[in-house]
Amino acid sequence: MAAAMAEFGKRLDLMPDGASFPSKSASDAARFRQDGVVPETRPPTVGTEALAEWCTRWLGAAPAAELFGTGNLSAVKGLRLTDGRDVVVKVRPSAPRLAGCSAAHRALWRAGFPCPEPLVDLQPLNGYAASAEVLVPGAGQPPEGQLPALSAAALARLVELAPRPGSVPSLTPSPSWVGWDHTEPGLWPRPEDRDVDLNAYSEPQWLAGVAAAARDCLRAAASDPVIGHGDWYPENLRWQGSNLLAVLDWDSVICQPEPAIAGFAAVSFLGIDSPPPLADVEDSAAFLDAYEQARGCHWAARDYAAFWAAGLWQRAFDAKILSLGGDPEKILTRDEARARLHRAGLNP
Repeated sequence: MAAAMAEFGKRLDLMPDGASFPSKSASDAARFRQDGVVPETRPPTVGTEALAEWCTRWLGAAPAAELFGTGNLSAVKGLRLTDGRDVVVKVRPSAPRLAGCSAAHRALWRAGFPCPEPLVDLQPLNGYAASAEVLVPGAGQPPEGQLPALSAAALARLVELAPRPGSVPSLTPSPSWVGWDHTEPGLWPRPEDRDVDLNAYSEPQWLAGVAAAARDCLRAAASDPVIGHGDWYPENLRWQGSNLLAVLDWDSVICQPEPAIAGFAAVSFLGIDSPPPLADVEDSAAFLDAYEQARGCHWAARDYAAFWAAGLWQRAFDAKILSLGGDPEKILTRDEARARLHRAGLNP
């Protein structure tokens, strides 16, 4: 391990700045547009009539107005029904893990955790899986400087109230950005939002080394899994001052060791795109301190290693996606990679 990390450290220093952009293998070249970018997968399209029929059947009222429409992996519609209720209908490709996500969402709502009330569990809609929940209006962010403590405490509360892993259907596989535990061939799991095999492309070797080191650390430090949220970033949390109104996006429920769940959140709680500034090492450290305080615990060395390795995996995966058509160091610089590896006890 030490020899491998020493070699990895050399790669971090020797890779030229211009080596960030991958070349394309012949077998995958057709998936690229002429500008070299892999197109993103479009969310499902559902006709107005089909949506109205679904709402009438499962919600007992048809849509009277569309309040908003959004979505990345899913089509998300905010609707006002004819009976006056404001709801959100979410439509996405069916997947076995969604049953576990739905069960965890409902269990947490029943336990009093701030999340939208689920109205309809997964039901078919035009070949997709659809669900509905109460619409929680948008809100602002907590007062400046309070977000790390408040966000960490909210995640700790979620983990505390979440059902036991064995009490809900399987949550595997984890979403790709937190999918260090995937069972697919190669280092990188297949992303949900692009039809591409990331392992088929040459890549900055230092970035592959970072992801491999983070994955190996997580494997070595693995502890009992718990249920948590795998996409803990600002658009998925609704605040009113210091009060958390609701956590959204329950398709991103995961079952992993608690330090990993906290580590993912510690790199995404300020945002996942640049700009605005992403969480740096000190921001993640502040999140860690607040999380431990909220949980009333003091982790062992292997748990700290897993925390830092998990955040590094997510940042490396996001950087790999960006490398398909841009500069990965806008997401993860080599200096930050070194700093996070050092915090994990891996000294390149």
